[in-house]
Amino acid sequence: MGAIMLLNKINPKLLLDSKWTAIKPVNKEKHFIVTEVQYDEEGYVVHCLIEAVLTQRTEPIDWQQLKHTDCWQHGWK
Repeated sequence: MGAIMLLNKINPKLLLDSKWTAIKPVNKEKHFIVTEVQYDEEGYVVHCLIEAVLTQRTEPIDWQQLKHTDCWQHGWK
């Protein structure tokens, strides 16, 4: 019997400037903000960039990954 995966509900149009907390921080980077989002002509997200608040390090992320509650929590906790 498989585990039930809980998902964060995300409106792709509200991604920009949204805040996220990593459930399992790496290099003490726990709090992130979405700093860049690009959409195609149909309105689908084609690029998403997150920035670590502590270090200002940025990295691209598949925005769908933010839906996984075992990895990400919406807001800064």
